[in-house]
Amino acid sequence: MRVRHGVGGLLIAGTIGAVAVTSLAQQGGAPVARYDMRAGTVSGMAAMGAGSMMGMMLGGGGSNRSQHELYLRLGSQTAPAKGGPKADHFMPPTAKLGKSVALVTPKQERVPDELPEKPRGRLLLFWGCGEHAPKGQPVVIDFAKVAAGQVPPGLWTTTVIRDWGPSLTNSKTFGRWPADDGKFVKAESSLIGVHRIASNYAPEISFTLARDFMAPLSVTTAGQPSGAIRMNWSVVPTTTAHLAVVVGGKQNGSGDMGDMVMWTSSATRNFGGGLGDWISPGQAASLVRDRTLLPASATTCTVPAEVKNASPDFRVGTLTAFGPEETFAYPPRPASGPWKLEWTSRVRHRSTTSWMEAQGMSMGGGEAGAGATSQPECKRKGGFGGLGGLGGVLGGNKGC
Repeated sequence: MRVRHGVGGLLIAGTIGAVAVTSLAQQGGAPVARYDMRAGTVSGMAAMGAGSMMGMMLGGGGSNRSQHELYLRLGSQTAPAKGGPKADHFMPPTAKLGKSVALVTPKQERVPDELPEKPRGRLLLFWGCGEHAPKGQPVVIDFAKVAAGQVPPGLWTTTVIRDWGPSLTNSKTFGRWPADDGKFVKAESSLIGVHRIASNYAPEISFTLARDFMAPLSVTTAGQPSGAIRMNWSVVPTTTAHLAVVVGGKQNGSGDMGDMVMWTSSATRNFGGGLGDWISPGQAASLVRDRTLLPASATTCTVPAEVKNASPDFRVGTLTAFGPEETFAYPPRPASGPWKLEWTSRVRHRSTTSWMEAQGMSMGGGEAGAGATSQPECKRKGGFGGLGGLGGVLGGNKGC
């Protein structure tokens, strides 16, 4: 059934909290349709390569500009009214995406791997801010055993689950964007205003957004006498929590990747999973309390010297500021009786910056640590090719 509504009378903007949404089953069942928007701001190294590395979801631009990313997902418990599934998201003109973007139904969806394909060597895990890694670190993971199916317990976090909302597996009909339509959100795009999602397999959804993309993050790094790396950043408004991650490596004598190093600012051993996604304010507050995430007020963190020593050839750093969430639902909750929802929608925000340091070069994020220069060294042929798919991203296998 296709239902049309006027925008002004039906919107419940920001009045439905996480507790209310999670209790929908007790209030009268799940909604017919769910809509999920994830809006991000990207700066640093990732923004520098936006035109080629980030594909449809990021806009192009100069190396000093931040970019935006946007992901849209619609899931419904009903089949298309006729023909194949069709859905469009109509946005405010300030979004600069034309009249609408089409939500495409994929044949399959693949969850990103936590590790590169067929990794070799070892993975050294470090965690926590400080000049030096505490006793008991690193935890060493043998990739040969992982490839043989011997995955050690607790390698990736199970407390923070990746949550994309609607998906191909939990919906009868599903659509998503970015798609192969040649459109991408731009650095100057704005989300504030009226949004409408019309399809042939879900009730019409409409809501007004009051929050825009978050401001970009900027990080400076500086080497310390101890060998540690100190990171400093300014707080982005509406931030709810922070997470810093550094991935690095050391090549062996043949030029292939030997040890791979991973460090996180979490005071507890938590890696991967939903920590790489958009986290709601309620979940962020809980993760700050147990010190998995740094608080919104945090402006500095020191990467232990042992992390730098274990990854002399390259390090890629990422800092994420998790942001606010807006939620909507229709119809409004009744005074009594079951709440028979037609649709719910949520919009989550984050801002991310990244940088790379590699044998005499530094890219993105801010000022480099001691000893870094603006010109890369000539690397032996093979580069970072031993690290699965990461080699292509970082420019390995190009020779001199």
